[in-house]
Amino acid sequence: MTRNLLLNTDSYKLGVFLQYPKDTRAVSAFVTTRGNSFRPEVMFFGLQMFLKDYLSAPISRADIDEAQEISSAHGQPFDRSGWEHILNAHGGMLPLKIEALAEGSAIRRGVPVMQVVNTDPRVPWLTSYMETALLRAVWYPSTVATTAWRLRMAIQPFLDRTTDDPMGLQPSRISDYGCRSTSSVEQSAIGGAAHLVHFDSSDSLPAILQARRFYNASMPARSIPAAEHGTIIAWGQTQETEAYSHLIDNFASFGGYSVVSDSFDLHNAVSEIWGKTLQTKVRASGGVLVVRPDSGDPIETPIQVVAQLAYAYGTRLNGKGFKVIDGNVRVLQSDGVSLQDIQMILGRLEGMGFSAENISFGMGSGLLHKINRDTLSFTMRTSAVQKGNEQWRPVVRRPSNPQERIAMAGLVAAIADGHDIMPVPLEDLGARPNLMATVWQDGELLVDSSLDEIRARATAASLPR
Repeated sequence: MTRNLLLNTDSYKLGVFLQYPKDTRAVSAFVTTRGNSFRPEVMFFGLQMFLKDYLSAPISRADIDEAQEISSAHGQPFDRSGWEHILNAHGGMLPLKIEALAEGSAIRRGVPVMQVVNTDPRVPWLTSYMETALLRAVWYPSTVATTAWRLRMAIQPFLDRTTDDPMGLQPSRISDYGCRSTSSVEQSAIGGAAHLVHFDSSDSLPAILQARRFYNASMPARSIPAAEHGTIIAWGQTQETEAYSHLIDNFASFGGYSVVSDSFDLHNAVSEIWGKTLQTKVRASGGVLVVRPDSGDPIETPIQVVAQLAYAYGTRLNGKGFKVIDGNVRVLQSDGVSLQDIQMILGRLEGMGFSAENISFGMGSGLLHKINRDTLSFTMRTSAVQKGNEQWRPVVRRPSNPQERIAMAGLVAAIADGHDIMPVPLEDLGARPNLMATVWQDGELLVDSSLDEIRARATAASLPR
């Protein structure tokens, strides 16, 4: 992975400096999602990580030398004089102004989330040059944050109907188990931090570190000790009960412990070992046993485990009349579940009279990896150009398809419209507050949001309207 910012782009970007009219002084572009929606369905998140991690460090002469060598061998032109100017005139900090919505904001498709413009007329090409890195910086974490938001919104009605403390339970319902499902530690850190906008249960240490480093979070998530198949089968099937008992001894004091229970025979483990042999010890331990079925039908199996544990340990009725398993026992389903699976499991349990608090879920690839830039159709569009002594001139690509809507042109702003956020031309903003705030300019971070602040915005966007 390169840390040379000059090479953190597409090859063709090396030649954009030769493509603008010679008197071009400034170029403005904005990042948005294609399409339209009748309600907010995108959650913006992640820009601050990129600003702190990549733009906070100045470029160096060694970076310029390397980029020139690569460009020449690669068959591309290179604006050494432009980069030398940035190094000498700006101390290596990029002369850019970046405006953005507050992270954690929920928006409709088509609303700009970020606007970028160069601040030095000597390098008007810099706006376009940074498109690749800036677009990547927001599309992935925003898409994960949006995926997690959809999970949150799908689970919330079940919590509201069947639990006594739906707001208190919600953050722990989805755990991030995707650290091994991503292509790199950086992806697991960035995507995992996006999951933490909505949930506070995670087994991703890179995500924990990411949120601490870039969003001023002391400890953004909790985890509990957990068994794996390898440690259980090491005891052998004849000592499965001893293996589970050993876990109670070592981990009940942590408040909770998760035990994968399908290494040999899930039905026997739940009904006989947990349900009979070790029931008294589980109850006396004081910790919460979380039984994890890790195979079988992703919908039927966890429902059966809830029912088996309810039969063995008994239940109580909560304030809404739904059954809650007694004896500090819960279930965790994390074997390839999807949003639709979760809804079906919770719906079936509700129909059987069980509260949604009896079960939680873990996700890996479905949360962090089964997405791409086209999931939400993120794009960056040049919208205004300034030449010579002229004022800003709106520019826009004319679509060949007459059914395609013409994109916004000119400098853009964003305003509050009730609980919604709407785009407007900057010239029409008037006295209304612009929600597109300047977050970065010429090497200085101007807005430093905490994870708590971002979570508060995401929660506000999740309330019923």
